[in-house]
Amino acid sequence: QVQLVESGGGLVQAGGSLRLSCVASGSIFSINDMGWYRQAPGKQREVVATITSSGSTNYADSVKGRFTISRDNAKNTVYLQMNSLKPEDTAVYYCNAALVVKIVTGLGNYIYWGQGTQVTVSS
Repeated sequence: QVQLVESGGGLVQAGGSLRLSCVASGSIFSINDMGWYRQAPGKQREVVATITSSGSTNYADSVKGRFTISRDNAKNTVYLQMNSLKPEDTAVYYCNAALVVKIVTGLGNYIYWGQGTQVTVSS
């Protein structure tokens, strides 16, 4: 069974840092784009940062210059380094990945989500 498992969330004071990790496991043939999204209470889920299999990145304007997304293809892992955190960064952060997985009939393309990890930034 393929799954994404996040870790690294927690409570931090404004100005602090956290590093999120997300590991993909299971019958994975290859991983295409990976990304981090977040959802604050009462708000829609929004994209934070994405990274392609070749390492090209994109960031939401609200996190540019503060957050860095990276990946380790050998470990099927994507990271989100979050610096200079603000109270408005408080949200549940979700990992997302476009995976090519092994299925009975061959290979299939699917989008997977992690279970989410809470990030709380106090003022």
